[in-house]
Formats: sequence, C-alpha cells, structure tokens
Amino acid sequence: MTKILVVDNEKRMCLLVKTALELENHDVTTAFSGDEAISLISSTNFDIIISDLKMSPVDGMQVLKAARDQRNPIKVILMTAYASQETALEAMKIGAYDYLIKPFKMDELNIRVNRILKQKELEKENIRLKTIKEKPDMFPGFIGKSAKMRNIFQLINQVSKTETAVLIRGESGTGKELVAESVHKNSERENGSFIAINCAALPESLLESELFGYEKGAFTGADQKKAGMFELAHKGTLFLDEIGDLPLSLQAKLLRVLQSNEIVHLGGHKKVKVDFRLITATNRNLEEMIEAQLFRSDLYYRINIFPINLPPLRERKEDIPELLQYFSTDFPNKAFSQKVIRKLMVYDYPGNVRELQNIITRAALISDTIIEDVELGEIKPIKDPTTIYSIPDEGINLDYLEKTLIENAISKAGGNKSKAAQLLGLTRRRLYSMMERFRIEY
Repeated sequence: MTKILVVDNEKRMCLLVKTALELENHDVTTAFSGDEAISLISSTNFDIIISDLKMSPVDGMQVLKAARDQRNPIKVILMTAYASQETALEAMKIGAYDYLIKPFKMDELNIRVNRILKQKELEKENIRLKTIKEKPDMFPGFIGKSAKMRNIFQLINQVSKTETAVLIRGESGTGKELVAESVHKNSERENGSFIAINCAALPESLLESELFGYEKGAFTGADQKKAGMFELAHKGTLFLDEIGDLPLSLQAKLLRVLQSNEIVHLGGHKKVKVDFRLITATNRNLEEMIEAQLFRSDLYYRINIFPINLPPLRERKEDIPELLQYFSTDFPNKAFSQKVIRKLMVYDYPGNVRELQNIITRAALISDTIIEDVELGEIKPIKDPTTIYSIPDEGINLDYLEKTLIENAISKAGGNKSKAAQLLGLTRRRLYSMMERFRIEY
C-alpha cells in the first residue's frame, strides 16, 4: 500500500484530498501545518507527499526541501491557488515532481499519483536489470568480441525481456538502430511491427503528421485518412531516432501520448488507444540541452529508464579484423594486403562502423584481387583534438568561441546553412537553434 502524506493548513481541503486518496486504497496521513509535516517526514517513510505551497510560518517549499533531503528522497506534488510560471519553475528546480492549481478535480490528482507510482516501478525494474548477470549472446548484424561489445550484448539481453523504455546513445554510425531492432526481436513484441522514424530528417509539420496520422482534409494535400507511426507500432515497437532533434512542441505531445496511451489524428477529435514499446536514440548531449531549455526534463526521465551507450569504433579497435572479415564476405575474390590492414587499424573512423563498411566496399569495387593502400582513398589517422586546441592559462569564453565558430562556418560555406552545419558536425535544425541562441542573423 502506498503511504502518502497530505499537508495543508486548510483542514477541509486536507481531509477532502485524504478521502479521495483513500478511495484509491492508499494509506494517507494528514498534517495541518508545515512544522507538523517536517516532523512526520523525519519519522515516517512516505512514498509521496502532497503539500500546499502557501502556508505559514513553514511553507510548501520548506516541506519540499525536507522531503528531498531524506536518504531516499520523496516525490512531492505541490498544490497552490497562486501559481505562476516563476513559482512552478522554482519548485521543479529544487525537486518537485509536479504541481496542481487549486481548485482541481480529484481525478487529476489521482492521475499525478499513479504517474509517480508507475515511475517508481520503472526505477525499481531498472535497478533489478542492472543487477542481473547473464551470459551475453551475439545478435545479427553485430560484430565484435571486445569487452565493450560483450557488455552491449548483455544489456540487450537484459532489457529485451521487459517493457522498459530504452535510450540508445552513441555517435553516428555506431549501430543505434541495430540495437533497437535487436531489443525488439528478442522481446515479447517480436511479432508486432518495428516502426522507425528519424526525428531530424523531417520538418516539424510533416513529422507531426507522420507520428499522429491525419484525417482526410486535415490540411492541403490530405486526400485520405492516414494512420500515424504511433498506430502502426501498436502491439510492437516505435523507434524514434535522433530524439534530441524533436521540436519542443512535439516533445510535449509525445510526453502526453506516453502518459495517456492515446492519440488524436490531425484534423480529428476521436481518441485512439495505442500500445507500443518506445525505444529512442540520440548522438546529442540531452543533459546540456535540458540546461539550455531545448529538451524537456520530464520527457528525458520518461525515456532514459534504461540507457545503452554504444562505444565508437576507435574505442574498440580490437574488433576491426573481425569487421573486415564480415564486410568482405560480399567480395569473396578480394583480399587485403598487410599494409592496408595496418592502416585500417590506426585510423580513428569519425563515421564509425558505417564508415569502415563504406571504405571496404569502395576499395573492393575498384581493386583487382588484392586491395592495396592506394585504393583506400585519403584516409589518415585523426589528430587528437587536444593537440589542435589548447586552453590558455587565463581560460576561455565558451559561448564566444561557439558563436565565432558558427559565424566562421557560415562565412566559409558562403551562407549555405546546410554546408555550414556539415562543417560543424551539426544537424541543420541544431545549427538554427544555436544561431537563435546567439542571435546570429544571416
């Protein structure tokens, strides 16, 4: 039974919330002041605290801080009749899970409580998974016997047996979609569809229609009703690649789908139930994006239950000989000279496994029987960035450096934003976001 503490100096409100929660079979304790609440927090193990914000002399913020200071921090929902954006942000910043604006419906409160309970179950499952020790298996498409790859195989084995949300992180070309497919194929949803979409590949309006589907006449060109990716993944798996490039407006809508398991077509009104397992992937630093207010923290915690971090090829070069052999099976009459193999072993592969495959394919196509050094093209060992860029003793202004690099890249590209993004290793959408942040106009 869930232990909940309800705190409000208005006794009537306190008892009203208590009654509503007890109807849901929760064990509810009440406190009619902040002082009493803090005393109870120190002596009782509560799962959730629901506290009024405006109390005197000890207010809801102090109750929240006391809850967060516990050895096992307690999830807190704040209630207030005086909500403002600043108050909400301050509360969320110091650890509030959510807030409710008075007056509110008790159904709304129960939804918030159930959301916390579901998250706690997922967190427990995540801890359990991390303690499981299983022998890793090989998966189709994955080549490598290095310790880092064996760890990846083990993580895939573990998480495939659950419904837990997976966030796959890694550089471009490391095989993030292969991981997602392996999780799906080894799960109980293997007979369902595996639906993949790249969030960076489509403009926002088209991406929304692809995800949610639309009714006939919803917009110009919508000649007939179309199911979206959420529906197509019903009873299967939805893979959202480059989740870091999902616009903020769609992040909010995705979060709503994950909370309600319902969608509404563009141009429609009817709610459609959806049941899918979500796997996401990114090569972006989502934590930095949250700080820059480019990615929602509540969505981050929803998708980052079970992270899988894929190593770049330069960190597992012991797998290169096996990868060479695997990719060479398409060219049975071709062989690599020892000089070529040595050169391939010292290259750092900014494009990772995908780049290695492309190098081998190109070299095999233009060679006779023995692939020689000249047929590899202009690959050369990548210099360590720390030998190119050094930080002076007086330090640097990182914002100024980033702004200058963006301006230089745009200038070098002759104003072509796509080319400038390539020079900087960014997506076009990310470049525009940074230009807006630094107020760069071109």
